[in-house]
Amino acid sequence: MAAAVGLHRAGHEVTLYERGAELREAGTAIVVMPNGVRALEKLGLRDGLPAPLPPGDAGLRDWRGRPLLVTEVARAQRDVGATISVGRVELHRALRAPLPAELVRTAAPVQRLDPDPDGVTVISDDGAATRADAVIVADGIGSTLRGQLFPDHPGVRRAGRLDLRGMLPRPDDLDVRDLLAGILIDRRSGSMFGLFPVGERDLYWFTDSALHGTPPGPDEARQQMRSLMADWHPAVPALIGATPAADIHVDPIACLAEPLPSFVTGRIALLGDAAHAMTPDLGQGASQAFEDAVAMTRHLADAEPADAAQRLLRYDADRRPRANRLLRASSRQSRLTSQTGAAAWLRDAALRAVPRRFATRQLATIWHW
Repeated sequence: MAAAVGLHRAGHEVTLYERGAELREAGTAIVVMPNGVRALEKLGLRDGLPAPLPPGDAGLRDWRGRPLLVTEVARAQRDVGATISVGRVELHRALRAPLPAELVRTAAPVQRLDPDPDGVTVISDDGAATRADAVIVADGIGSTLRGQLFPDHPGVRRAGRLDLRGMLPRPDDLDVRDLLAGILIDRRSGSMFGLFPVGERDLYWFTDSALHGTPPGPDEARQQMRSLMADWHPAVPALIGATPAADIHVDPIACLAEPLPSFVTGRIALLGDAAHAMTPDLGQGASQAFEDAVAMTRHLADAEPADAAQRLLRYDADRRPRANRLLRASSRQSRLTSQTGAAAWLRDAALRAVPRRFATRQLATIWHW
């Protein structure tokens, strides 16, 4: 969506194919890191989105809520910009608003792409064929088109972790100020809980824990998580228990088994999770997609049809090193925070010894772009 808006505003004729019957988003909320916020600003899509997270201390805490690795939000905002947490529906609405409705084709899943030297033929499931000078593939983590374009790539692998996401109005009788914009980790089970404010009255939380067997449904997953986290900071089981099962989203965490060798083949380019699906441990999934959209817009802005393949190679050279570096870093962070036993005890001791200014500076290196 962000790339379509950018290219439309750059003067290109854009058609957006959506497999669903309508263009919409569902779910809870999402945290957009400073680099992602700056990308939205460059695309002219920042207006109407929430204010930055309030200044304070964030970072990692143990399961009781005691600080492990503290980062200074105010200093980070001065150095690299703001973080925002926003409802997914609200974000999607802001992204789609500048795109004229007639440029969107819904209920139009793409079956395959047939490239040739002069363009690409887009074949829809109903057999309809449309010609394009270039195609941007953004069909998500389970991208079928990625598999067609890179048949030798192993695709997606499960991380052996389970993600629960929920959002609810802030309970009046629950003090969560010390936990906001932070993540709790438990060296006993390797589990994680994060909490972020959304607007003035809502809270967005997520968990990350080991997955054994088939992912459970929302109600069972909620009960399992409340039991697992029963002796955590009192706000944790209270918030999970106060969230209706219907408002909890359960996802087995997955990522690309290995980085793609290229984000481009001829006149076709991949963007977002289709190109670099990563674990959520650094919070960079959405932000990297927005960076992709900025780069795509910049490299194609004044392109003529004959330039498309060469311009997309520039996009690949621009985006692939950084996105793949963060893909690997996210996997390393997942292994670090999910440790248990003696290794986790040593990790916690090392984290407590890190000065907060150094921790803030190191975190900011991810957000510099």
